[in-house]
Amino acid sequence: YACAYQFNLSWGGPASPMTPEVNPRLVFERLFGAGKPGERAASLTRRLAEQKSVLDFILDDARAMQRRLDARDNEKLDQYFTSLRGIEDRIAKAERFGAPQDPGTDAPAGVPGNYGEHIQLLADLMILAFQTDQTRVASFMLAHDGSNRSFADIGISEGHHEISHHQDKPELVDKVAQIDQWYAGQFAQIIKKMDGIKDVDGQSLLHNSMLAYGAGNGDPNKHNHDNLTFLLAGHGGGTLKPGRFVKHSPTPSMNMFLSLADRMGVEGLERFGDSTGRLADV
Repeated sequence: YACAYQFNLSWGGPASPMTPEVNPRLVFERLFGAGKPGERAASLTRRLAEQKSVLDFILDDARAMQRRLDARDNEKLDQYFTSLRGIEDRIAKAERFGAPQDPGTDAPAGVPGNYGEHIQLLADLMILAFQTDQTRVASFMLAHDGSNRSFADIGISEGHHEISHHQDKPELVDKVAQIDQWYAGQFAQIIKKMDGIKDVDGQSLLHNSMLAYGAGNGDPNKHNHDNLTFLLAGHGGGTLKPGRFVKHSPTPSMNMFLSLADRMGVEGLERFGDSTGRLADV
């Protein structure tokens, strides 16, 4: 579940969100450092040191301000501190694990003009991050909720958001279905690539992954959030049973993510979002 509009690689897992990035080159440099192959480790170390220095200055300044604020403003400042601590944690983890493996390839030039190429380039970077073990958690959003992108390549000139309010008109419902199929095709390409790559244990990268593909609306015309469909790909290292269609009784979608967190080895997580328990038979 990810996009050419917002690309997010999370080093700390689902609880540690990072700022989305649309530019493939900047994603690459965030992962491996700037510069040519062989120069990136030093570049990344220097950038982390600069970030740490800036954070130290900001935190000292914020703590001095904290003593002069009332309770309400201090509450807002505490939210700011929480964000800064998240950045500190990421820097500390990067320092602890050392410089990432240099993939030995040039950084992407920038944002492709073609939407499908843009998606696949970002997907390639996500897969490269998995291969080099720079991260094993990524969120990949194909478009933001209100995207009104048109799809001239498949003969649809209207905006996606506009025709999603189709009022049950067959011709508009059909166009939404064509767009859904196009996006599913992009996801299928990502799955195929991961299935063709060997992980460190000899299994495919797809075998050792869990990819949840879906959306937040069951019927965009009504903006309802029930009867959601998720496509769960990968074997989760042998813990999932793919290749099936399973119709579950009404249950929060977060129950599925809670079950996936268990398979990732997350301990002590009793609830996630509005979860009510684990989702069985996945």
